[in-house]
Amino acid sequence: MTGAAPTFVLASASPRRLELLRQIGLRPDVVDPAALEEHPLKGETPERLAERAAREKARVVALRHPESFVLAADTVVAVGRRILGKPENESEARRMLLFLSGRRHRVYGGIAVVAPGGRMATRLITTVVTFKRLTADEIESYLAAGEWQGKAGAYAIQGRAAALIRFLSGSYTNVVGLALHETMSLLSGLGYRPR
Repeated sequence: MTGAAPTFVLASASPRRLELLRQIGLRPDVVDPAALEEHPLKGETPERLAERAAREKARVVALRHPESFVLAADTVVAVGRRILGKPENESEARRMLLFLSGRRHRVYGGIAVVAPGGRMATRLITTVVTFKRLTADEIESYLAAGEWQGKAGAYAIQGRAAALIRFLSGSYTNVVGLALHETMSLLSGLGYRPR
Protein backbone atom coordinates (compact mmCIF):
# COMPACT_ATOMS: atom_id res chain seq x y z
CA MET A 1 0.00 0.00 0.00
CA THR A 2 1.70 3.17 -1.19
CA GLY A 3 -0.95 5.57 0.07
CA ALA A 4 -1.11 7.30 -3.31
CA ALA A 5 -4.28 9.26 -3.97
CA PRO A 6 -6.79 7.55 -6.28
CA THR A 7 -6.67 8.71 -9.87
CA PHE A 8 -9.49 10.65 -11.52
CA VAL A 9 -10.80 9.16 -14.78
CA LEU A 10 -13.05 10.94 -17.27
CA ALA A 11 -15.15 8.36 -19.11
CA SER A 12 -15.80 10.61 -22.10
CA ALA A 13 -14.14 11.57 -25.37
CA SER A 14 -15.86 14.98 -25.35
CA PRO A 15 -13.38 17.85 -25.60
CA ARG A 16 -16.09 20.12 -24.16
CA ARG A 17 -16.36 18.09 -20.95
CA LEU A 18 -12.59 18.06 -20.56
CA GLU A 19 -12.43 21.84 -21.07
CA LEU A 20 -15.28 22.42 -18.58
CA LEU A 21 -13.49 20.37 -15.92
CA ARG A 22 -10.25 22.26 -16.52
CA GLN A 23 -12.17 25.52 -16.17
CA ILE A 24 -12.81 24.67 -12.50
CA GLY A 25 -9.33 23.25 -11.88
CA LEU A 26 -10.14 19.55 -12.31
CA ARG A 27 -7.66 17.72 -14.51
CA PRO A 28 -8.42 14.04 -15.11
CA ASP A 29 -5.39 11.77 -14.79
CA VAL A 30 -6.85 9.54 -17.50
CA VAL A 31 -9.39 10.02 -20.29
CA ASP A 32 -10.95 6.64 -21.08
CA PRO A 33 -14.19 6.84 -23.09
CA ALA A 34 -16.75 4.09 -22.56
CA ALA A 35 -17.56 4.00 -26.31
CA LEU A 36 -21.16 2.90 -25.73
CA GLU A 37 -23.97 3.74 -28.13
CA GLU A 38 -26.77 5.63 -26.39
CA HIS A 39 -30.07 4.46 -27.82
CA PRO A 40 -33.36 4.78 -25.94
CA LEU A 41 -35.00 1.59 -24.75
CA LYS A 42 -38.60 1.00 -25.74
CA GLY A 43 -40.78 3.51 -23.89
CA GLU A 44 -37.81 5.20 -22.22
CA THR A 45 -38.17 8.92 -21.56
CA PRO A 46 -35.37 11.33 -22.55
CA GLU A 47 -34.48 12.02 -18.92
CA ARG A 48 -34.25 8.32 -18.04
CA LEU A 49 -32.06 7.76 -21.11
CA ALA A 50 -29.62 10.48 -20.00
CA GLU A 51 -29.34 9.03 -16.50
CA ARG A 52 -29.10 5.38 -17.61
CA ALA A 53 -26.48 6.12 -20.28
CA ALA A 54 -24.30 7.98 -17.77
CA ARG A 55 -24.60 5.08 -15.28
CA GLU A 56 -23.72 2.47 -17.90
CA LYS A 57 -20.69 4.43 -19.13
CA ALA A 58 -19.44 4.90 -15.57
CA ARG A 59 -19.89 1.19 -14.77
CA VAL A 60 -18.02 0.02 -17.88
CA VAL A 61 -15.04 2.33 -17.30
CA ALA A 62 -14.96 1.70 -13.52
CA LEU A 63 -14.35 -2.00 -14.26
CA ARG A 64 -11.14 -0.94 -16.03
CA HIS A 65 -10.15 1.46 -13.22
CA PRO A 66 -11.43 -0.09 -9.95
CA GLU A 67 -9.21 2.06 -7.69
CA SER A 68 -10.15 5.37 -9.34
CA PHE A 69 -12.86 7.98 -9.25
CA VAL A 70 -14.68 7.63 -12.58
CA LEU A 71 -16.87 10.41 -13.99
CA ALA A 72 -19.30 9.75 -16.86
CA ALA A 73 -21.98 11.92 -18.39
CA ASP A 74 -24.59 11.92 -21.11
CA THR A 75 -26.56 14.76 -22.69
CA VAL A 76 -30.00 14.36 -24.27
CA VAL A 77 -31.83 17.16 -26.11
CA ALA A 78 -35.58 16.68 -26.32
CA VAL A 79 -38.86 18.36 -27.20
CA GLY A 80 -41.42 16.52 -25.12
CA ARG A 81 -40.55 12.84 -25.60
CA ARG A 82 -38.95 13.45 -29.00
CA ILE A 83 -35.18 13.05 -28.71
CA LEU A 84 -32.94 15.11 -30.98
CA GLY A 85 -29.65 13.23 -31.27
CA LYS A 86 -26.51 14.14 -33.17
CA PRO A 87 -27.39 14.85 -36.81
CA GLU A 88 -25.70 12.62 -39.34
CA ASN A 89 -25.61 15.28 -42.06
CA GLU A 90 -26.37 18.92 -42.81
CA SER A 91 -29.86 18.16 -44.05
CA GLU A 92 -30.78 16.46 -40.76
CA ALA A 93 -29.21 19.35 -38.82
CA ARG A 94 -31.35 21.81 -40.84
CA ARG A 95 -34.51 19.86 -39.93
CA MET A 96 -33.57 19.93 -36.25
CA LEU A 97 -32.91 23.67 -36.25
CA LEU A 98 -36.21 24.31 -38.06
CA PHE A 99 -37.95 22.16 -35.45
CA LEU A 100 -36.28 24.04 -32.56
CA SER A 101 -36.97 27.49 -34.07
CA GLY A 102 -39.15 29.53 -31.71
CA ARG A 103 -39.70 26.48 -29.54
CA ARG A 104 -38.80 25.56 -25.98
CA HIS A 105 -36.87 22.34 -25.41
CA ARG A 106 -35.09 20.60 -22.57
CA VAL A 107 -31.51 19.49 -22.21
CA TYR A 108 -31.13 16.55 -19.83
CA GLY A 109 -27.71 15.88 -18.37
CA GLY A 110 -27.05 12.57 -16.69
CA ILE A 111 -23.96 12.45 -14.45
CA ALA A 112 -22.56 9.36 -12.74
CA VAL A 113 -19.52 9.07 -10.48
CA VAL A 114 -18.06 5.79 -9.26
CA ALA A 115 -15.69 5.90 -6.29
CA PRO A 116 -12.87 3.45 -5.59
CA GLY A 117 -14.56 0.31 -4.29
CA GLY A 118 -17.58 0.69 -6.59
CA ARG A 119 -19.94 3.07 -4.79
CA MET A 120 -21.90 5.11 -7.37
CA ALA A 121 -23.80 8.37 -7.18
CA THR A 122 -25.86 9.87 -10.00
CA ARG A 123 -27.66 13.10 -10.76
CA LEU A 124 -30.05 14.26 -13.46
CA ILE A 125 -29.99 17.94 -14.43
CA THR A 126 -32.64 19.62 -16.58
CA THR A 127 -32.10 22.91 -18.39
CA VAL A 128 -34.88 24.62 -20.35
CA VAL A 129 -33.75 26.38 -23.54
CA THR A 130 -35.79 28.46 -26.00
CA PHE A 131 -34.58 29.42 -29.45
CA LYS A 132 -35.70 32.65 -31.07
CA ARG A 133 -37.62 32.27 -34.32
CA LEU A 134 -34.86 31.54 -36.79
CA THR A 135 -34.79 33.00 -40.27
CA ALA A 136 -33.70 30.89 -43.22
CA ASP A 137 -30.53 33.00 -43.46
CA GLU A 138 -29.69 32.41 -39.79
CA ILE A 139 -30.09 28.66 -40.20
CA GLU A 140 -27.98 28.53 -43.37
CA SER A 141 -25.27 30.70 -41.80
CA TYR A 142 -25.18 28.47 -38.73
CA LEU A 143 -25.00 25.31 -40.82
CA ALA A 144 -22.20 26.77 -42.95
CA ALA A 145 -20.12 27.36 -39.79
CA GLY A 146 -20.18 23.59 -39.14
CA GLU A 147 -20.84 23.85 -35.40
CA TRP A 148 -23.78 21.44 -35.69
CA GLN A 149 -21.46 18.48 -36.29
CA GLY A 150 -21.35 16.01 -33.41
CA LYS A 151 -23.79 18.06 -31.30
CA ALA A 152 -27.04 16.76 -29.84
CA GLY A 153 -29.86 18.95 -31.17
CA ALA A 154 -27.51 20.26 -33.91
CA TYR A 155 -26.22 23.24 -31.92
CA ALA A 156 -23.42 24.33 -29.59
CA ILE A 157 -24.60 26.95 -27.10
CA GLN A 158 -21.00 27.95 -26.33
CA GLY A 159 -20.50 28.97 -29.97
CA ARG A 160 -22.52 30.91 -32.52
CA ALA A 161 -25.80 29.44 -31.28
CA ALA A 162 -25.51 31.70 -28.21
CA ALA A 163 -26.92 34.49 -30.39
CA LEU A 164 -29.94 32.33 -31.27
CA ILE A 165 -30.99 31.50 -27.69
CA ARG A 166 -33.80 33.70 -26.37
CA PHE A 167 -34.21 32.10 -22.93
CA LEU A 168 -32.40 29.66 -20.67
CA SER A 169 -33.44 28.37 -17.24
CA GLY A 170 -31.10 26.12 -15.29
CA SER A 171 -27.47 25.11 -15.70
CA TYR A 172 -25.71 26.67 -18.69
CA THR A 173 -22.77 24.25 -18.39
CA ASN A 174 -25.25 21.35 -18.58
CA VAL A 175 -26.14 22.51 -22.11
CA VAL A 176 -22.44 22.76 -23.00
CA GLY A 177 -21.96 19.15 -21.85
CA LEU A 178 -21.48 18.86 -18.08
CA ALA A 179 -23.24 20.58 -15.17
CA LEU A 180 -20.23 21.67 -13.11
CA HIS A 181 -21.89 22.46 -9.78
CA GLU A 182 -23.59 19.07 -9.64
CA THR A 183 -20.43 17.28 -10.82
CA MET A 184 -18.40 18.80 -7.99
CA SER A 185 -21.15 17.91 -5.48
CA LEU A 186 -21.15 14.27 -6.58
CA LEU A 187 -17.35 13.99 -6.51
CA SER A 188 -17.10 15.67 -3.09
CA GLY A 189 -19.93 13.55 -1.70
CA LEU A 190 -18.03 10.39 -2.62
CA GLY A 191 -14.82 11.67 -1.04
CA TYR A 192 -12.87 12.98 -4.02
CA ARG A 193 -10.41 15.72 -3.12
CA PRO A 194 -8.72 17.54 -6.02
CA ARG A 195 -4.94 17.42 -5.88
